[in-house]
Amino acid sequence: MRCLNEHLSPSIADGARFGLAVSAIDAANSADPNTVTVNGSTMPLALAHGMRAMSWALHLAPRADETILLAVRAHHLRRWEVPRQTYPAGKPGYLRWRRDQKARHAVDVAVIMTDAGYEQPIIERVQSLIRREHLSTDIDAQLIEDVACLVFLETQFADFAAANDHLKVLDIVRKTARKMSPGGLAAVADIGLGECELAIIGEALSS
Repeated sequence: MRCLNEHLSPSIADGARFGLAVSAIDAANSADPNTVTVNGSTMPLALAHGMRAMSWALHLAPRADETILLAVRAHHLRRWEVPRQTYPAGKPGYLRWRRDQKARHAVDVAVIMTDAGYEQPIIERVQSLIRREHLSTDIDAQLIEDVACLVFLETQFADFAAANDHLKVLDIVRKTARKMSPGGLAAVADIGLGECELAIIGEALSS
């Protein structure tokens, strides 16, 4: 699962520096004390999110370029360092936390990409994608958003649904769906969710 070659896009300009950057992102995310089990393998949560995000990006866009692939690999870079609980409860606090996290991830990935030998315009493009700038007009930014939603549904939704009130779960599914493109929503069928989770999603989207 850690092998880069099986996921290498034909649009990678320089495989060596891409590999250096991905390895550095993975090394940072390997320090996440939170874990998740995906396809039978238990690993640090941020690491799993980055790896699964790259797989989903290539599933949706097989010729995705390296700016997209680096953005999805780093979209939760060191995310655990600023827990949600450190911000006020409620929607305003949550939105501020998400915005600040994206800004942190963008700063951190710039350091990694600089060390790997990337030029500033490419770094700035990856940062823009991580921050989801111009989401309504930038199809690549929307791809990053789709991938982030798919990773949540794949790795965390079952536990979230089991631990929370049914109405709250339905609300989260609806909010997640509103952030996704039609193509991203269609890919939910490829996750392999259980019958219970599929039923919840079906109920949320039909009401």
